[in-house]
Amino acid sequence: MTKLNSYLNFQGNAEEAFNFYKSVFGDEHFFIMRFKDAAAFPGKEKLSESDLNKVMHVSLKIGDNMLMATDMLEAFGQQLKTGNSSTLSLHPDNKEEADRLYKGLSHDGQPLSPMADTFWGYWGMLIDKFGVQWMVNLEQS
Repeated sequence: MTKLNSYLNFQGNAEEAFNFYKSVFGDEHFFIMRFKDAAAFPGKEKLSESDLNKVMHVSLKIGDNMLMATDMLEAFGQQLKTGNSSTLSLHPDNKEEADRLYKGLSHDGQPLSPMADTFWGYWGMLIDKFGVQWMVNLEQS
């Protein structure tokens, strides 16, 4: 069966974001690769030392899924445009885990809807300190 994982773009702070996510989710599987670690690719020779140290790929296992990301490079004409076109949705096993995830991710972020009982379950929504929008959703059984 096909599996779907989330891939985020950052403007130079992917490592900081993923260290934060490790503090919330744990580091069962954490992998980081910098642009300087990659084999030759077109344009690599033109990158500054700063860009070479940025994250080419990072991944963190969360349950059966992988959260992955990269740093976008202005040297390649890439520019992050933060918006509300996507939301990462977490589905914990119980209210305690839901509350822990919400509290952890909302640290220095922006709570949008606090965790609360709803007609479908227990739900909350926030934007973390890196501008990533999250929902925490515990459905009624």
